[in-house]
Amino acid sequence: MIIDFHTHTFPDALAPRAVGGLASGANMMNYSDGTISGLRASMARSGVDLSVVAPVVTKPHQAESINRTALEINSSTSETGILSFGGVHPAAEDWRETLDGLSANGFKGIKLHPLFQGVAVDDIRTLRVVERAAELGLIVLIHAGFDPSFPGQDLASPRRLSNLLRAVPYEKLVLAHLGGMAQWDEAQELYGQNVYLDTAVCLYPWRDRSGHTTDFGGYSPLTAERFTSIVHLHGVDKILFGSDSPWTDQAESLSLLTTSGLTPSELTSILSTTPTHLLTP
Repeated sequence: MIIDFHTHTFPDALAPRAVGGLASGANMMNYSDGTISGLRASMARSGVDLSVVAPVVTKPHQAESINRTALEINSSTSETGILSFGGVHPAAEDWRETLDGLSANGFKGIKLHPLFQGVAVDDIRTLRVVERAAELGLIVLIHAGFDPSFPGQDLASPRRLSNLLRAVPYEKLVLAHLGGMAQWDEAQELYGQNVYLDTAVCLYPWRDRSGHTTDFGGYSPLTAERFTSIVHLHGVDKILFGSDSPWTDQAESLSLLTTSGLTPSELTSILSTTPTHLLTP
Protein backbone atom coordinates (compact mmCIF):
# COMPACT_ATOMS: atom_id res chain seq x y z
CA MET A 1 0.00 0.00 0.00
CA ILE A 2 1.37 3.39 -1.06
CA ILE A 3 -0.39 6.44 0.35
CA ASP A 4 0.21 9.97 -0.95
CA PHE A 5 -0.87 12.22 1.91
CA HIS A 6 -0.73 15.54 0.04
CA THR A 7 -2.43 16.13 -3.33
CA HIS A 8 -4.79 18.68 -4.84
CA THR A 9 -7.69 18.47 -7.27
CA PHE A 10 -10.38 20.84 -8.53
CA PRO A 11 -13.83 20.29 -10.05
CA ASP A 12 -13.59 19.59 -13.79
CA ALA A 13 -15.19 22.90 -14.75
CA LEU A 14 -12.84 24.88 -12.51
CA ALA A 15 -9.60 22.96 -12.96
CA PRO A 16 -8.30 24.61 -16.17
CA ARG A 17 -8.71 28.11 -14.71
CA ALA A 18 -7.49 27.19 -11.22
CA VAL A 19 -4.44 25.20 -12.26
CA GLY A 20 -3.65 27.54 -15.13
CA GLY A 21 -3.95 30.60 -12.93
CA LEU A 22 -1.78 29.20 -10.16
CA ALA A 23 0.83 27.91 -12.60
CA SER A 24 0.93 31.21 -14.48
CA GLY A 25 0.96 33.38 -11.36
CA ALA A 26 3.92 31.56 -9.83
CA ASN A 27 5.49 30.51 -13.16
CA MET A 28 5.61 26.89 -12.06
CA MET A 29 5.02 23.68 -13.96
CA ASN A 30 1.98 21.47 -13.34
CA TYR A 31 2.20 17.74 -14.01
CA SER A 32 -1.48 16.90 -14.33
CA ASP A 33 -4.59 18.89 -15.13
CA GLY A 34 -5.76 19.00 -11.51
CA THR A 35 -8.88 16.91 -12.07
CA ILE A 36 -9.88 13.69 -10.32
CA SER A 37 -9.37 11.79 -13.58
CA GLY A 38 -5.94 13.38 -13.96
CA LEU A 39 -4.98 12.30 -10.45
CA ARG A 40 -6.25 8.77 -11.07
CA ALA A 41 -4.13 8.53 -14.22
CA SER A 42 -1.12 9.75 -12.24
CA MET A 43 -1.78 7.16 -9.54
CA ALA A 44 -1.97 4.40 -12.13
CA ARG A 45 1.40 5.44 -13.58
CA SER A 46 3.11 5.77 -10.21
CA GLY A 47 1.60 2.86 -8.29
CA VAL A 48 0.01 5.05 -5.62
CA ASP A 49 -2.93 3.22 -4.03
CA LEU A 50 -4.53 6.07 -2.06
CA SER A 51 -4.25 9.81 -2.57
CA VAL A 52 -5.39 12.31 0.06
CA VAL A 53 -6.78 15.51 -1.48
CA ALA A 54 -6.17 18.67 0.55
CA PRO A 55 -8.62 21.41 -0.51
CA VAL A 56 -7.87 25.00 0.45
CA VAL A 57 -10.73 27.39 1.24
CA THR A 58 -9.23 30.69 0.12
CA LYS A 59 -12.34 32.75 0.89
CA PRO A 60 -14.83 32.09 3.71
CA HIS A 61 -17.83 31.72 1.41
CA GLN A 62 -16.15 28.89 -0.55
CA ALA A 63 -16.32 26.34 2.25
CA GLU A 64 -19.79 25.02 1.50
CA SER A 65 -19.17 24.26 -2.19
CA ILE A 66 -15.66 22.92 -1.59
CA ASN A 67 -16.86 20.58 1.12
CA ARG A 68 -19.80 19.44 -0.97
CA THR A 69 -17.36 18.44 -3.71
CA ALA A 70 -15.12 16.75 -1.14
CA LEU A 71 -18.06 14.73 0.15
CA GLU A 72 -18.81 13.57 -3.40
CA ILE A 73 -15.18 12.48 -3.79
CA ASN A 74 -15.40 10.47 -0.58
CA SER A 75 -18.55 8.70 -1.69
CA SER A 76 -16.46 6.73 -4.20
CA THR A 77 -13.12 6.39 -2.40
CA SER A 78 -13.32 2.59 -2.49
CA GLU A 79 -13.48 2.74 -6.30
CA THR A 80 -11.11 5.63 -7.03
CA GLY A 81 -8.54 5.40 -4.25
CA ILE A 82 -8.99 9.13 -3.61
CA LEU A 83 -9.93 10.49 -0.19
CA SER A 84 -10.61 14.18 0.38
CA PHE A 85 -10.11 16.21 3.51
CA GLY A 86 -12.48 19.07 4.16
CA GLY A 87 -11.77 22.77 4.24
CA VAL A 88 -12.46 25.67 6.58
CA HIS A 89 -11.43 29.32 6.55
CA PRO A 90 -10.17 30.61 9.92
CA ALA A 91 -11.75 34.01 9.30
CA ALA A 92 -15.22 32.60 8.59
CA GLU A 93 -17.94 33.43 11.09
CA ASP A 94 -19.29 29.89 10.87
CA TRP A 95 -15.93 28.13 11.29
CA ARG A 96 -17.19 26.08 14.23
CA GLU A 97 -20.32 24.92 12.41
CA THR A 98 -18.20 24.00 9.39
CA LEU A 99 -15.87 21.85 11.48
CA ASP A 100 -18.74 20.18 13.29
CA GLY A 101 -20.39 19.41 9.95
CA LEU A 102 -17.21 17.90 8.55
CA SER A 103 -16.90 15.65 11.58
CA ALA A 104 -20.55 14.61 11.36
CA ASN A 105 -20.03 13.69 7.70
CA GLY A 106 -17.10 11.42 8.44
CA PHE A 107 -14.23 13.55 7.16
CA LYS A 108 -10.79 12.45 8.33
CA GLY A 109 -9.19 15.88 8.41
CA ILE A 110 -8.86 19.45 7.15
CA LYS A 111 -6.25 21.49 5.29
CA LEU A 112 -5.12 24.99 6.30
CA HIS A 113 -2.92 27.19 4.11
CA PRO A 114 -2.08 30.39 6.00
CA LEU A 115 -0.65 32.12 2.91
CA PHE A 116 -3.59 31.54 0.58
CA GLN A 117 -6.05 32.16 3.42
CA GLY A 118 -4.30 35.30 4.65
CA VAL A 119 -4.37 34.25 8.32
CA ALA A 120 -1.12 33.50 10.13
CA VAL A 121 -0.69 30.04 11.57
CA ASP A 122 -0.29 31.47 15.09
CA ASP A 123 -3.24 33.88 14.77
CA ILE A 124 -5.92 33.25 17.39
CA ARG A 125 -8.36 32.46 14.57
CA THR A 126 -6.16 29.60 13.41
CA LEU A 127 -5.51 28.41 16.95
CA ARG A 128 -9.21 28.12 17.70
CA VAL A 129 -9.79 26.12 14.51
CA VAL A 130 -7.01 23.69 15.40
CA GLU A 131 -8.27 23.41 18.98
CA ARG A 132 -11.80 22.55 17.83
CA ALA A 133 -10.48 20.13 15.21
CA ALA A 134 -8.54 18.42 17.99
CA GLU A 135 -11.70 18.10 20.07
CA LEU A 136 -13.36 16.43 17.08
CA GLY A 137 -10.41 14.15 16.35
CA LEU A 138 -9.76 15.64 12.91
CA ILE A 139 -6.32 15.53 11.31
CA VAL A 140 -5.02 19.05 10.59
CA LEU A 141 -2.66 19.36 7.61
CA ILE A 142 -0.97 22.77 7.46
CA HIS A 143 1.20 24.29 4.76
CA ALA A 144 4.60 25.13 6.24
CA GLY A 145 7.23 27.58 5.02
CA PHE A 146 7.82 29.11 1.59
CA ASP A 147 5.25 29.22 -1.20
CA PRO A 148 6.19 30.45 -4.71
CA SER A 149 2.91 32.36 -4.97
CA PHE A 150 3.76 34.43 -1.87
CA PRO A 151 7.50 35.16 -1.83
CA GLY A 152 8.75 36.87 1.31
CA GLN A 153 5.66 36.20 3.43
CA ASP A 154 6.04 34.43 6.76
CA LEU A 155 2.47 33.53 7.73
CA ALA A 156 3.44 29.85 7.82
CA SER A 157 7.05 30.15 8.98
CA PRO A 158 8.62 27.58 11.33
CA ARG A 159 8.77 30.28 14.01
CA ARG A 160 5.02 30.78 13.84
CA LEU A 161 4.44 27.02 13.68
CA SER A 162 6.41 26.67 16.91
CA ASN A 163 4.02 29.17 18.48
CA LEU A 164 1.10 27.03 17.31
CA LEU A 165 2.58 23.84 18.76
CA ARG A 166 3.10 25.53 22.12
CA ALA A 167 -0.42 26.95 22.16
CA VAL A 168 -2.32 23.88 20.91
CA PRO A 169 -0.29 20.69 21.30
CA TYR A 170 -2.14 18.08 19.25
CA GLU A 171 -0.89 14.72 18.06
CA LYS A 172 -2.83 14.75 14.77
CA LEU A 173 -1.10 17.84 13.37
CA VAL A 174 0.69 17.36 10.05
CA LEU A 175 3.11 20.04 8.88
CA ALA A 176 3.67 19.93 5.14
CA HIS A 177 7.07 20.24 3.46
CA LEU A 178 9.04 18.86 6.44
CA GLY A 179 7.86 21.74 8.61
CA GLY A 180 9.15 24.59 6.48
CA MET A 181 9.55 24.62 2.71
CA ALA A 182 12.92 26.21 1.90
CA GLN A 183 13.25 27.15 5.58
CA TRP A 184 14.66 23.87 6.86
CA ASP A 185 17.34 25.50 9.01
CA GLU A 186 14.64 27.42 10.87
CA ALA A 187 12.51 24.26 11.09
CA GLN A 188 15.16 22.52 13.19
CA GLU A 189 13.31 23.52 16.36
CA LEU A 190 10.29 21.52 15.15
CA TYR A 191 12.17 18.28 14.60
CA GLY A 192 11.60 15.68 17.29
CA GLN A 193 8.38 17.27 18.49
CA ASN A 194 5.09 15.36 18.63
CA VAL A 195 3.94 16.38 15.16
CA TYR A 196 3.84 14.68 11.77
CA LEU A 197 5.77 16.03 8.77
CA ASP A 198 5.10 15.29 5.12
CA THR A 199 7.73 15.12 2.39
CA ALA A 200 5.91 17.14 -0.28
CA VAL A 201 8.31 18.81 -2.74
CA CYS A 202 11.27 18.65 -0.34
CA LEU A 203 13.41 16.56 -2.70
CA TYR A 204 11.77 17.84 -5.85
CA PRO A 205 13.28 20.36 -8.26
CA TRP A 206 10.81 23.17 -8.92
CA ARG A 207 10.40 23.74 -12.65
CA ASP A 208 8.95 26.73 -14.43
CA ARG A 209 6.21 26.47 -17.04
CA SER A 210 8.81 25.79 -19.72
CA GLY A 211 10.18 22.83 -17.77
CA HIS A 212 13.39 24.54 -16.70
CA THR A 213 14.62 24.19 -13.12
CA THR A 214 14.07 27.38 -11.13
CA ASP A 215 14.91 28.45 -7.58
CA PHE A 216 12.08 31.01 -7.26
CA GLY A 217 14.59 33.47 -5.85
CA GLY A 218 16.18 31.16 -3.32
CA TYR A 219 14.43 27.80 -3.09
CA SER A 220 16.45 24.67 -3.70
CA PRO A 221 15.45 21.08 -2.93
CA LEU A 222 17.08 19.12 -0.15
CA THR A 223 19.94 16.80 -1.00
CA ALA A 224 19.23 13.14 -0.28
CA GLU A 225 21.73 13.27 2.58
CA ARG A 226 20.10 16.29 4.23
CA PHE A 227 16.65 14.80 3.71
CA THR A 228 17.50 11.49 5.37
CA SER A 229 19.22 13.28 8.25
CA ILE A 230 16.03 15.28 8.91
CA VAL A 231 13.92 12.11 8.74
CA HIS A 232 16.16 10.41 11.30
CA LEU A 233 16.31 13.48 13.52
CA HIS A 234 12.55 13.85 13.62
CA GLY A 235 11.74 10.13 13.72
CA VAL A 236 10.68 8.02 10.77
CA ASP A 237 7.41 7.07 12.49
CA LYS A 238 6.30 10.72 12.19
CA ILE A 239 7.00 11.12 8.46
CA LEU A 240 4.38 10.85 5.67
CA PHE A 241 4.93 10.68 1.93
CA GLY A 242 3.37 13.60 0.07
CA SER A 243 3.79 14.69 -3.54
CA ASP A 244 1.79 17.96 -3.77
CA SER A 245 0.41 16.77 -7.12
CA PRO A 246 -0.28 18.39 -9.59
CA TRP A 247 2.74 20.58 -8.72
CA THR A 248 5.02 17.55 -8.86
CA ASP A 249 4.84 14.23 -10.66
CA GLN A 250 3.83 11.46 -8.27
CA ALA A 251 6.08 8.87 -9.93
CA GLU A 252 9.13 11.15 -9.80
CA SER A 253 8.37 12.11 -6.20
CA LEU A 254 8.23 8.44 -5.26
CA SER A 255 11.47 7.73 -7.08
CA LEU A 256 13.26 10.56 -5.28
CA LEU A 257 12.04 9.22 -1.95
CA THR A 258 12.89 5.57 -2.60
CA THR A 259 16.40 6.42 -3.82
CA SER A 260 17.16 8.85 -0.98
CA GLY A 261 19.04 6.29 1.11
CA LEU A 262 16.27 5.25 3.48
CA THR A 263 15.98 1.56 4.31
CA PRO A 264 13.12 -0.62 3.01
CA SER A 265 11.53 -0.71 6.48
CA GLU A 266 11.76 3.08 6.77
CA LEU A 267 10.13 3.48 3.36
CA THR A 268 7.33 1.11 4.36
CA SER A 269 6.71 3.23 7.44
CA ILE A 270 6.56 6.48 5.45
CA LEU A 271 4.53 5.14 2.53
CA SER A 272 2.11 2.85 4.33
CA THR A 273 2.28 2.13 8.06
CA THR A 274 2.27 5.67 9.45
CA PRO A 275 -0.36 7.17 7.13
CA THR A 276 -2.61 4.13 7.56
CA HIS A 277 -2.37 4.49 11.34
CA LEU A 278 -3.14 8.21 11.18
CA LEU A 279 -6.15 7.74 8.91
CA THR A 280 -7.59 4.88 10.97
CA PRO A 281 -9.79 5.93 13.91
